[in-house]
Amino acid sequence: MKKKKIVSGMRTTGKLHLGHYMGVLTNWIELQDDYDCYFFAADWHALTTKYDKTENLKSDTREVVTDWLASGLDPKKSTIYVQSMLPQTAELHIYLSMITPQNWVERDPTLKDMTKIIRGDGSGAKTDTVSYGLLGYPVLMSADILTFNADIVPVGNDQLAHLEITRDIARRFNNIYKTDFLKEPLPKLTQVPLLYGIDGQKMGKSFHNDIKISDTEEETTKKIMKCITDRSRVRKTDKGHPDQCEVAFKYYQIFANEEETKCCEQECSLGIRGCAECKKNLAAIINNKFAPIREKRNQLSKNPEIVDEIIQEGSKKARIEAQKVIDKIREIINIY
Repeated sequence: MKKKKIVSGMRTTGKLHLGHYMGVLTNWIELQDDYDCYFFAADWHALTTKYDKTENLKSDTREVVTDWLASGLDPKKSTIYVQSMLPQTAELHIYLSMITPQNWVERDPTLKDMTKIIRGDGSGAKTDTVSYGLLGYPVLMSADILTFNADIVPVGNDQLAHLEITRDIARRFNNIYKTDFLKEPLPKLTQVPLLYGIDGQKMGKSFHNDIKISDTEEETTKKIMKCITDRSRVRKTDKGHPDQCEVAFKYYQIFANEEETKCCEQECSLGIRGCAECKKNLAAIINNKFAPIREKRNQLSKNPEIVDEIIQEGSKKARIEAQKVIDKIREIINIY
């Protein structure tokens, strides 16, 4: 039986952190065995907010793909490509932009989130700071998905509205051109564990509170030792409250096995294990888990031509599949 198509991408912001790994990569790795997967490095999307900071764009793109490969994405199972290497997506974006009402993109939550990034203070953006490219972000996102006429898009509950505009645009295209060619992609709900940064806030590179997949054991340990724990606990012998531990115990619940987590909870609650010892053990657990990933990543970093070849081959394959959709779209629109 023919596998259903999945499309998903990630903005090219450089080396990925453990939040990316737990929230996205582990899910992608599982999906690639059961679906025809297309995963793309979204460098055009990166330009929507960083159009004036492109000096590292190419290297950031390679770093993202390197993290993917090291984490377990297999180019033999999945098509891995770079967004800007598919002119077909740009062409489809033009066609879709012609039929998409302005108010659709203005109310899209993705656009609202992106405008906040521009200001950098979370207060939103002034009208004159929103570029034409950023305004069209939701349509470009839809073009990414519909370029392959995807069946399914993996999303978390908070991203359902993010996908709905793609379904609306596909439906509108079909209605206007009296066709049923474009599929209305269905969401595949995924459980995304919320991984806080070491300061208890949202993990992000710009917040300087992240742990990167590529960090060394020493760097990881140093960061873990700064993790916020139970603020009410003053001395090692004080009885702790794992449920009030803001970061460290939450990391145990995600990265440690059941026995390790239970032991940590009991010893903390009884005042047997201090926070410093707890964090040392946690660092060892995380370093052990990511050791093989980091070893593979180091090898890929020493041989960037391997990553570049995978990008070139994946993008070539993606262009061939995308052209099939574009040819049909041009036929439906009745354009030369």
